[in-house]
Amino acid sequence: MEKSNALTILKHALLMERKGKSLYEKTAAHAGDEDVAEFFRQLAAEEQEHMDILERQFKSYMSDGKFMAGGYENDAGAEPAPEILNRDIIKRINAAGFEAAAITAAIGFEEKAVQTYADRAKETDDPEEKKLYTWLSEWEKTHLKKLLAVESSLIESVWHDNGFWPF
Repeated sequence: MEKSNALTILKHALLMERKGKSLYEKTAAHAGDEDVAEFFRQLAAEEQEHMDILERQFKSYMSDGKFMAGGYENDAGAEPAPEILNRDIIKRINAAGFEAAAITAAIGFEEKAVQTYADRAKETDDPEEKKLYTWLSEWEKTHLKKLLAVESSLIESVWHDNGFWPF
């Protein structure tokens, strides 16, 4: 693998994680409900963890020309995502408000991250790089599943509140 390609992908991955973290932090700061804010702070903290791992890998690759082993041992795909929001908290999110808009934007970020990481995991021959991007892809899927569930609940709530149900 060409060194510049691996570094470009690492830089791109770091930027994606930073954008996600920024979105989650700003949403937490604007949330009108403490539990909703905590949901977004938790997502921001996980994105920071990913950034830390990517930064260590970037430094390793810059100094040694290879990805270091470890640093992401927990099996993100096997661990169930924590129950972030319950129905009561979801009801406190205004479906047309800032938090709901942030959830929609975050879904786009997470979908892109899942795809980018999965694609890179398939492309690389480096076993440590493959492990890293497979792990990140699986982890971002947990974020995506939760965000999609919240969005679905918000849509359902709007439909119910406005009598959009055909039955």
